[in-house]
Amino acid sequence: MRWALGISYLGQAYDGWQSQPSGRTVQDHLEAALTRFADQPVSTICAGRTDAGVHGLMQVVHFDTAITREAFSWVRGTNTFLPADIAVQWAQPVPAEFHSRASAVARRYAYVLLESPVRPALESGRAGWVFRPLDKGRLRDAADRLLGEHDFTSFRASGCQARSPVKTLRRIAISRRGPYWRFEFEANAFLHHMIRNIMGCLLVVGQGHQPPGWIDEVLAARSRDAAAPTFSPDGLYFLGPVYEDHWGLPARTAAYDWLP
Repeated sequence: MRWALGISYLGQAYDGWQSQPSGRTVQDHLEAALTRFADQPVSTICAGRTDAGVHGLMQVVHFDTAITREAFSWVRGTNTFLPADIAVQWAQPVPAEFHSRASAVARRYAYVLLESPVRPALESGRAGWVFRPLDKGRLRDAADRLLGEHDFTSFRASGCQARSPVKTLRRIAISRRGPYWRFEFEANAFLHHMIRNIMGCLLVVGQGHQPPGWIDEVLAARSRDAAAPTFSPDGLYFLGPVYEDHWGLPARTAAYDWLP
């Protein structure tokens, strides 16, 4: 039987999502907890890998097992063996043809940013930080230039393993609540470090160091050297994959509205 799970986690303490020899990844902890609960080895496939320090509001995984359990048992039983900063939010049986990564039609991320003259304390590790004021009009103008299908080579990490740098960025929403900015991104897929590199460029424009049209030059250059430095992972949250309605999976968790 195939199951899908929705997972949330804080990424500060982990070496990213994907299993590593260190064992200090979210996947390592999740699979260890599932294995203890099921009393047999369980391996998972996720919707989208996240880097060290990046958080997940609704990572989706699937796995196959012959063990029969109710959905609430997979949630509560697995959470019994997970650390406090990782939790299964929901569990649902899915058809055998469902694949957490291949069935996703889009992926969504949010970046939470604190604009303040002093560095964050309570938000440390959970929000990015800038101390210079940002101009929303300049941010919006720059962001609009990234929408649509583009070659995002300039925003791609050198170690990125994606077959093609061409992606379709469908949406960038920018909002502000007090000193907190929230940037939301939706695309068919993302390159390694793509959002953190986009954030670096948007902030350069938003602080007035470059005009919005500079984004066009960065895109056209198709060179990582043309863009701004990679921005901090602290405020980056994987909001989750987007699936077609017929799969019947939750679209978000409660934490989606908890973020600033």
